[in-house]
Amino acid sequence: MTIFKPLVLAIGLLVSPIIVAQQGDPVEGKVIAYTCNGCHGIPFHQNVYPTYSVPRIGGQNYGYIVSALKAYRDGTRKHPTMNAQAHTLSDEEMHHVAAYFVSLTSNSGDNNATGEQP
Repeated sequence: MTIFKPLVLAIGLLVSPIIVAQQGDPVEGKVIAYTCNGCHGIPFHQNVYPTYSVPRIGGQNYGYIVSALKAYRDGTRKHPTMNAQAHTLSDEEMHHVAAYFVSLTSNSGDNNATGEQP
């Protein structure tokens, strides 16, 4: 049992930089996500064709945003505009964008992409 604790600690120390590195920087993400707000930052915005409401992504789940962007980039999720946008992003940039949108809440003072009225 005494060897188990140091082993768990060693694994935790090895893995923690990877976890931190994957979290992204919301400040950097805000710069990258500037174009995202052109659709996702407009309250009640409707796509022209096919007609549907553009989702508000402020406050969305971090993992969901990253996996959705990767799926758009690799083509497993289909939407011409999103496929083109995601194709320009590296994995690191996707994490920054996700960190930015996760940081947006009704209390954040930044109303873009949250569905909150300015």
